[in-house]
Amino acid sequence: MTDSVRRRVLASLALAAALPLGAQAQTWPAKPIRIIVAYPAGGVSDVVARALGDKLSERLGTPVVVENKAGAGGTIGMDAVAKAAPDGYTLGFSAISPLVLNPHLGTPPYDATRDIVPVASVMYSPVLLLGTQAAKERDFRSLLATAKAQPGQVRWATSGLASLGHIMLEHIMQGTGVQITHVPYKGGGQQLNDALSGQFEVLSTNAGPAVMQQIKAGKLHPLAVGAPARLNTLPNVPTLGELGLPAANLNSVFGMFAPAGVPAAVLERLNAEINRALALPDIQARLEASDNVPTGGSAEAFRRQIAAESQSNARIIRAANIRLN
Repeated sequence: MTDSVRRRVLASLALAAALPLGAQAQTWPAKPIRIIVAYPAGGVSDVVARALGDKLSERLGTPVVVENKAGAGGTIGMDAVAKAAPDGYTLGFSAISPLVLNPHLGTPPYDATRDIVPVASVMYSPVLLLGTQAAKERDFRSLLATAKAQPGQVRWATSGLASLGHIMLEHIMQGTGVQITHVPYKGGGQQLNDALSGQFEVLSTNAGPAVMQQIKAGKLHPLAVGAPARLNTLPNVPTLGELGLPAANLNSVFGMFAPAGVPAAVLERLNAEINRALALPDIQARLEASDNVPTGGSAEAFRRQIAAESQSNARIIRAANIRLN
C-alpha cells in the first residue's frame, strides 16, 4: 500500500469514526438534562447550579433538572456523575476538591483522572483568613511574627482535617517555618460561633454574607485572602500571593463536570453555553452578591488547573503526613 493510499484510508477511517459523534451531537439534546449538585440544597453551590440550569434550559430548549447528592465532601455526587451514561444528559456541579484532594486522602469509588472530565470552570469562592477577638494582630505579617516568637500558641481553626483551609495552613507553615496549632471542626457553623467567642486566634472560611456581616460589625478582622486578586468588598486586604505565599493562595474552585466519554461536540456546546451564561449581568450579580467570582474559560484550561492543584496537594499531604482517621 502506497503512502498516498494509506493516507486516504486513514482519512476515510477517521471520517467514518467521526460520523456517529457528529450525528449524536446534532440530535442532542433530545431529552431533559440532569445536573447533580454534590452539596445540599439551599447553599451557594445549589443556588448557582440552578441559575445556570435555567439559562442552559433556555438556550438548549430542553428542561434542566437539578438533583442534590450531598455527602463525603462531594465524593457521593461526583461518583454518581462518574457512573452516569456518557451521553451529555448527566452533568455534575462541584468544587474541584473531590478530584484534587479526596484521591490523595483515600480511595474514592472513581478514578479522578479517567472517569470524570471538566466541562467548564464556573466560579471561585475566596477563602478569608480572619483574626478573632483573641488575636491582637491586625495584619498577616504581625500574626506570623507572633507565631514565630511563640511556636504553637497561635490556634487556627478550619472546617476540618484535610480541608482546603488545612491545606492552606500546611503550605503557610512550610513556606514560613512557623508552628501554628490546627483546630479542625466538622463544618463551618460551630467554627463561626466559636470564632465570635474568641476560642482561637484565626479561622479560615469561605467568603459569604454571614461572614462579611461579622467583619463589618468589627467582630472579625481580615488578615489575608486566598484568591487570584483582591476582593472588591475588601480592597485593602492582600492575597496570600501578594504576601509571598503563592502555594497557599488557594480558593474553592467550582465547575461543571461530565462522565468521561461524552462526545466532544456536546462538551464544546456545553462549555460555550456555560461561558455565555456566566457573562450575563444577572448571573454575575448573583455570584458577586455572595462574594463568589465568575470564572469561565476553556475546558482544557480548567483541566490543567485541576491537574496542577492535584499535584500540589499530593506533595503537601505527603510532606505534612495528613491522614483521615
